[in-house]
Amino acid sequence: METTDIPETSLSAHHPHWAKLRRDLHAHPELRFEEHRTADVVARELEELGYTVSRGLGGTGVVASLPGVNPHWGIVLRADMDALPIQEANDFTHASCTHGIMHACGHDGHTVMLLGAARILKGMPQLPGSVHFVFQPGEEGGAGARKMIDDGLFEQYPTEAVFGMHNWPSLPGGHFGLRVGPIMAAGSRFRITVTGKGAHAAQPHLGLDPIPLACSMVLHCQTIAARHKDPVDPAVISVCMIHAGDTDNVIPDSAELRGTIRTLSSELQQKLQRDIQLMCEGLAAAHGAQVEVTFFQYYPATINTRAETQLCEAVIRETFGDERTHADVPANMTSEDFGFMLEERPGTYVLIGNAHVGETAPGLHNPKYDFNDDIIPAGVQYWISLAQQYFQTRQPERPVQKP
Repeated sequence: METTDIPETSLSAHHPHWAKLRRDLHAHPELRFEEHRTADVVARELEELGYTVSRGLGGTGVVASLPGVNPHWGIVLRADMDALPIQEANDFTHASCTHGIMHACGHDGHTVMLLGAARILKGMPQLPGSVHFVFQPGEEGGAGARKMIDDGLFEQYPTEAVFGMHNWPSLPGGHFGLRVGPIMAAGSRFRITVTGKGAHAAQPHLGLDPIPLACSMVLHCQTIAARHKDPVDPAVISVCMIHAGDTDNVIPDSAELRGTIRTLSSELQQKLQRDIQLMCEGLAAAHGAQVEVTFFQYYPATINTRAETQLCEAVIRETFGDERTHADVPANMTSEDFGFMLEERPGTYVLIGNAHVGETAPGLHNPKYDFNDDIIPAGVQYWISLAQQYFQTRQPERPVQKP
C-alpha cells in the first residue's frame, strides 16, 4: 500500500493550534444535544478550510465532505462531541467553566483530531473517493449516531464503510488497539418499580412491604447473569440505584431499582431482558405485588467487520510500527453508539492510547481525566493514512460518474 507522506513538520506546525482548540473545547463542555457552541466551533474551522458544512443531522450534528474523483464512493470518519454530567476535579487553566459538566471521555480530543485530518486532507491530492467528516452529537446515552442515521446521513452522504476512534487511557500514548468482532458491548438500562402497600413500620402485616421483594430481585439479577447463559459468553447485570421510602418508620408503597445490562452480543442482550422481565413478574405475583419493568437507552454491540479491521491493522502497522499496534485487544463491556453505524455499514472502531509516558492516566468518566494533547498528531495521521489506503485497496460498488 502506498500513501502520500506527510512531513512530520507539517503535523508539528499545526499541533499548537490543535492543542489550543482542544483545550478551548474542554473548558466549554456541553451535554448531549446541547453542543451548540461546540458545533459552531467545528463549523467555523471547517468553513475556514473551504468546506461546505451541513448542520442539523441528529439535532446538533455537523458534517463536511471532501469530494473524491467518484463523489458517489465514500467513507465516513466519525468523532463524537458531547460531554458528561460530571464535576471536574482538575485545577489546570483549561478546566471546565461549567459547573457539573466536563469532557471526561475525551470527545474534545476526538473532535480536534478529526478536524486536523480534514485540514491536512484538504491540501493533498484528490482521493479516488469522498471522505465524509461526521461530528456526532449525543453519544453519551443519547444514541446520536442512530438519530443521524434516521435523519438521512447515509442517503445524503453515500457511504461504503464507517470508521471511529476513541482514546484509551490504559494504552500508552499514540499506540493503537483493535480487534475483529465485538470491541464494545451492547448495553441497555432498566428501571424496575415494585408497588406494594404502605404501612406503619411496627405493623408490617397491614401492608405489603416492597423493599424485601426489591432486594430479592437484585439477588435474582445476579443469578440470571450467572446461570441463564453460557458461562463463556460475557454479560454484566448491575443494579446501581435503589430508592424506597422517605423516613425510617414507614413502610413505603413502592421501591425503584435502576441498573444496566452489558453483553457482547445484541441477541444475548435481548434474552437477558426477557429473563429479567419474567423473573420480576414471577416474584411480584408470588408476593401479591405489582411490578413494572422498563428497558431504555439501548446500544447495540460495536462489532468490527473483518476486512475493514484487517485494513486498519495494516494501516497502523505501516504508519506507526508493530510496537505501537495492539491487535486483538480484549473486548470491553462499556457501550458505544457507533455500533448503530456498524449495523448499517461495515467498518472498524479503534482505540488510541491516551496515557502519558511513564504515567497511569485517569480512566474515562473520572473527574480527574484529561485528554492527552500529545497524541493529536498520531490521531490525525491515522485518519489520513486510513483514508488514503482505503481507496487504494478497495473498488467502488458503483462506477465512477463521468462529467
